[in-house]
Amino acid sequence: MEYKDYYEILGVKREATDAEIKSAYRKLARKYHPDVNKTKEAEAKFKDINEAYEVLGDKSKRQRYDSLGANWQGGQSYTPPPGFENFGFGGGQGGAYEFNFGGQNMGGFSDFFSSLFGDMMGQGTTRQGMGGMNFGGFDFSQMGGAQQRTTSRQKRKSQPQQPQENLDVTKTLNITAQDVFNQKPVSVSFSDMEKCTQCPPGGGYCTNCGGTGIKRTSKSLKVKIPPEVKVGQKIRLKGEGKTDEYGRVGDLYLVIQYNDKEYDVDGTDLTKDVEITPPEAVLGCKKDLKTLHGTISIKIPPMTSTGKMLRLKNLGLPKKSGGYGNLNARIKIVLPEKLTKEQIELYKKM
Repeated sequence: MEYKDYYEILGVKREATDAEIKSAYRKLARKYHPDVNKTKEAEAKFKDINEAYEVLGDKSKRQRYDSLGANWQGGQSYTPPPGFENFGFGGGQGGAYEFNFGGQNMGGFSDFFSSLFGDMMGQGTTRQGMGGMNFGGFDFSQMGGAQQRTTSRQKRKSQPQQPQENLDVTKTLNITAQDVFNQKPVSVSFSDMEKCTQCPPGGGYCTNCGGTGIKRTSKSLKVKIPPEVKVGQKIRLKGEGKTDEYGRVGDLYLVIQYNDKEYDVDGTDLTKDVEITPPEAVLGCKKDLKTLHGTISIKIPPMTSTGKMLRLKNLGLPKKSGGYGNLNARIKIVLPEKLTKEQIELYKKM
């Protein structure tokens, strides 16, 4: 039979610590889990990874495996040492351990594993299927498709599926008319709370989250604001949501809200207040008006009342089809904070 180099499978040195072995296993398990990696090679790789960790993650099995010596190389023909050749799994070739994902049987442990550890695995142990096994703190029965299936196809379909954690994140994105007008990506920073994916099994202290089981994550992103964006519209950023312990990621949804002190936004049209005094409203005047397109001079006609709108074409926000919306100058009559006695008398005479 073929010798298996479990250290090489996990990518660690023979003198690796338990923590290093566990860390290597967790990374590879996330990468090659059949529910995440759909390639044909992933199934075989995932099976080898779990077999390797079943050995190297157990002190007694690792000690027995290391007793073979360090001169073996993967792929060499292997003959069990004296005393090991009669070990087995109680009948079936490859043993009674079976890997099942999505209803597909991935087979049992290798003959090499059976020849070394059949006696250790067969003493009243009936952990059939990955649904009952927990490797390195990973409960694979919680990963959709990794549950043990022992009934018919119709019965499996009728069984309710365990809900998966929602990894999507929704945040409010406050923007201004200037952000939309610039048509350049804007910087977005936010933080969120996530379930810690590094907590050790058994409830030990975790330095990653301080033992709380949750951790704060912060992100800074560049987001391009599309033309004609509306209040309440969602911008989706794929793969920028939460990440679970198996490497699956959700999406980030940014809900648009305008937070602009200068403009009211309605699609591509803008409205801005223009303040004038009572005499200017009666007699008419000219005013310099700052717009997104630059400063312009506008003429206020005589006898203009407060609330009147002056439409300024093509001075609004960009349109998808090209061109710009309009800018509405909304007249607002304001009184001076202080009046002289002479001014008050003039108002009395008027």
